This record gives sequence, structure tokens and C-alpha cells, in this order.
Amino acid sequence: MKKTLLLSIFASVILSGCFGGQQQKEDTWTSLIYPDKANEKRSKKFKVYKTLEECQIGSKEELARLNLSTRGTYQCGLNCEYHEGMKLDICESLSK
Repeated sequence: MKKTLLLSIFASVILSGCFGGQQQKEDTWTSLIYPDKANEKRSKKFKVYKTLEECQIGSKEELARLNLSTRGTYQCGLNCEYHEGMKLDICESLSK
């Protein structure tokens, strides 16, 4: 009885390590700078941030540094990953 109980506890610990131990990936926000707000097909991937607020501030600062505050715009993409087949970044969502 004790042997069976110990064996089941050991198996539970091993299986929980295999299946339950996966860590969640932290969200990231990618700054996408558009030099011409009338043409959002052209963008520059600027930097990756931990929060949306950091991305918004950094994007505005980069637009100002490039003297594009009035002509350009930006978007912050959540968890963007490059898609090789489409040759562009795919994000879970976009925010400004």
C-alpha cells in the first residue's frame, strides 16, 4: 500500500513537471514607426518594450527625434513575431 502511494505521488510530481511546469511567455510590445501616416504599408520596426505605456512613450520620442511628429505616426504591436512566408511581423493586436 505504501509502495503504491509513494509511486503515485512520484509519478504525479514527474508528470506535473513535464506538463504543468511550462512558463508563460511575458507580453512584449513592439514599436512600429510609420514615416508617412498616409501610407501605413511602410513601417520601421523600432524597439521592443515590456509595457504598452513604454512603447507609446518611446514611439513618440522616436518620431520627434526623426522630425516626423506631424507627418508620421506609430503603432504598438502586442507579441509580434516575424512570419517568414508573408515577410512581415504578425501581432496579436495593435494599439496606439
